[in-house]
Amino acid sequence: MKIVVACDSFKGCMSSQTVNEHMNNAIHCVDPTIEVKQYVIADGGEGTVQAFAKLCDGELVEVATSDCYGRKITSNYALIEGGKTAVIEVANIIGLNMYPREKRTPLFGSSFGVGTVLLDALHRGCKKVIIGLGGSATNDGGMGFLQALGCRFYDRHHRYLSPQAVNLERIRYIDFNRFPSLEDVELIAACDVKNHLLGSEGATYVFGKQKGFYPNQIKQIDEGMENYRNQIQRYRNVDINAMAGSGAAGGIGSVLISLLGAKMIPGIELLLSYCDIHDEIRTCDFVITGEGQSDRQTMFGKVPVGILNVAKMYEKPVLCISGALGLGYQELYDLGFSGIFSIADRAMTFQQALAQADQKLEAAVYAIVKTITTFYHT
Repeated sequence: MKIVVACDSFKGCMSSQTVNEHMNNAIHCVDPTIEVKQYVIADGGEGTVQAFAKLCDGELVEVATSDCYGRKITSNYALIEGGKTAVIEVANIIGLNMYPREKRTPLFGSSFGVGTVLLDALHRGCKKVIIGLGGSATNDGGMGFLQALGCRFYDRHHRYLSPQAVNLERIRYIDFNRFPSLEDVELIAACDVKNHLLGSEGATYVFGKQKGFYPNQIKQIDEGMENYRNQIQRYRNVDINAMAGSGAAGGIGSVLISLLGAKMIPGIELLLSYCDIHDEIRTCDFVITGEGQSDRQTMFGKVPVGILNVAKMYEKPVLCISGALGLGYQELYDLGFSGIFSIADRAMTFQQALAQADQKLEAAVYAIVKTITTFYHT
């Protein structure tokens, strides 16, 4: 028997590689002769750098930068394809999971750190840069990212503005004189988000609450974002709200697509194009995938559905084993999953679930694979 295991990280709990290894342990406890092929997977969010480095035998490069609130940190990105391509993720620079919910203050968040990492990759001579846009804590429209690349923002009195969401509404002048031309660099935004920058389905209204905005701040910030869009259009004659995906990563997507000409590709689709998973799934008996929580949002470009789409090409059954199941997860059966499971086996607090996740995961996988092999051999 051969099983392909390809799970996303259980965010805030276990990396993709750790999840896969625990599943491998459980499978071999059932039958040590089962062949298990593991793939470290991500969809443009947390774990994207590690996944590309693992699958492409890449090099991890450490870089000094700043997080979403300006704290100095050391992050990393991956060099692949002989150092010609860099893979960056916003989640390990300005990530939402880097601060607990009670300490998130998105009014003062900045995407500046992502720009500094991009510059480091460019200084190393990279001619292609993949930027994973999932899991950001910021909502500054990419204002900080632009400042790192040389732009400066000023209010109506020509006073300098720091690149934070709180200052979006105050922008009246933008200095693009030091903004670089990146025409010789191929930029790819790895993300499944299709939301625009502005409006009721835009970055602030859809993602603002999880980033820490209070309900009474949403309208004001969205109006500030509209002013930001208008001022950029005034100076560059480009509408950064025009393209689908402009709302990704609190608006970093708008800058990448409209000002830097980046191509947007779903993260899971992009990652799978760099590995041999098609060959392994073609010759396996079934596939196991999963994520931290599976719910209705899973169907919109998340890892389990990306893996399912490959398996369906070869008519292989797919099990989704996740940390938890949320609202609308039943709809995933309509896509073709053979089974969808949660590792939780009793009522427990979130902290208890995190502490016991590795044990619960192995127990659940053992039970499921034991059942399958019993019928497989009869």
